[in-house]
Amino acid sequence: MRTLSTVLCTSGLAAEARIARAAGFQVIVGAGDAGRTTALVRDAVRDAKCLISFGVAGGLAPHMRPGDVILSAEVIGPEQRWTAAPDFLSQVHDLAREIGAIDGPVLGSGEIISTKEDKARAWQQTGALAVDMESAIVARAATAASIPFLVLRTVADPSTRHLPPAALIPLTEDGTPAYRQVLRNVIRQPRQIGALCALARETRQALIALTGPARALRAALAAAA
Repeated sequence: MRTLSTVLCTSGLAAEARIARAAGFQVIVGAGDAGRTTALVRDAVRDAKCLISFGVAGGLAPHMRPGDVILSAEVIGPEQRWTAAPDFLSQVHDLAREIGAIDGPVLGSGEIISTKEDKARAWQQTGALAVDMESAIVARAATAASIPFLVLRTVADPSTRHLPPAALIPLTEDGTPAYRQVLRNVIRQPRQIGALCALARETRQALIALTGPARALRAALAAAA
């Protein structure tokens, strides 16, 4: 596989970034802000040899469960689809099997897809396994810079789960939840507590599942360098 003197991961959450750094990757944290993420990637891509969209994702395919790992070189954006060359795709497919991941397209969305109905619609329209808010930015920047990109994501919320209102509150700039705003929202709408607890459990499961594949991917890329 072609690669890797400088690999740059892009994440939304601080918790994702900690896992990437522990695996030996450099990371930028966009905190779910598309404009901020785009600017950070644009500034950093000049020194990178490969970009990785890294972290958790929302499941779209009905068979994807919390903790399932995806490794992909195919990203579907709102107006464009990015696909690596066939030989690179073949290598990614083989590497996915080596690290215990599923190979398939990922949807890069500009907004959170929060309802079961919207997730089902996105799956039917795109065939993407999962959705996140960084992958389209990463794929676009990598393509413009003529360097490869990868997506390494684990599923947190499955396609059958509605995201509760408090989960849609924007992150702080460092990629952590805005806890005071979340608390105020929960106080106003306490019926969401059960769904929030389930989402927290699934996200924790996804983050734990990300650790081993992150280290395996870094080792595989280092060996190929």
